[in-house]
Amino acid sequence: MTLVAFDFDGTLSDSEMTVLLGERCGVADEMAEITERAMNDEMSYADSLRQRAALLDGLSREEAEAAYGEVRLRPDAAALIEALNAAGVHTAILTGGFERGVERALSREGITVDSIVANRLPMEDGELTGEVEGPLIEGTKDNALRRLASAQGVDPGATVAVGDGANDLPMLRVAGLAVGFDPKPAVEPHCEEVISEMSQLRRLFENRGVL
Repeated sequence: MTLVAFDFDGTLSDSEMTVLLGERCGVADEMAEITERAMNDEMSYADSLRQRAALLDGLSREEAEAAYGEVRLRPDAAALIEALNAAGVHTAILTGGFERGVERALSREGITVDSIVANRLPMEDGELTGEVEGPLIEGTKDNALRRLASAQGVDPGATVAVGDGANDLPMLRVAGLAVGFDPKPAVEPHCEEVISEMSQLRRLFENRGVL
């Protein structure tokens, strides 16, 4: 058995959750600009996430759920996850995005993963508070990947990480195989393999013996 850790926004999904949420309260352009700066390593991910969460202050539960319902997996992503699960590979999603959006997207496709490490947008009186909480605000994906690997009895050097943005760099550096999914310019030099479609990723896993 090995362990494959995926980023979510920009990797397994072509959605960007904070932008979808931002569209519900008229701040999508500001969200996208902050997100792009963070993914290009122009500002810290923690700062960017807190700034984006603050823009969502007061968004209703109903509007947030509607936004999460728009999150979609990329074509062929569900089939790839199913194949990995069937092969006994431990599948994980490590995302600075939000649990609820990940859960809605997986449920829509009728699939599951073994582990989800994600953040949350807390609510009070039926509205987002403008705060964010969770393990991947200040915490980094390399530590999350190491913890998962240890729990599964897998050496980190036998894991695979797939991501696209600057906050994925820590896990890409730790994993035995670092795969960039259409990675940002600051990320690509740190990737052993670069792909742009889930079908390519499946072929890569077959060639590398992961599948």
